[in-house]
Amino acid sequence: MKKSCLIAVIATLAAVAGALAAVAVYLRRREQELDEYERLLFGEDTAAPAEEEPAETEDKAVPAEDTAE
Repeated sequence: MKKSCLIAVIATLAAVAGALAAVAVYLRRREQELDEYERLLFGEDTAAPAEEEPAETEDKAVPAEDTAE
């Protein structure tokens, strides 16, 4: 086999291996994103209720209206 053909075969195999590695990395990241999305969608919410904070800001806004009189 000529050296040029051997180099072409090795380069082709390297390109195929690189493409397969890129696909594997993409699929792994995509699966992690989907797992995270599924956990957020169907998992239990451990965050504090959002209703508590607006109630405090509404109380602070009421005295400001009274001082305008």
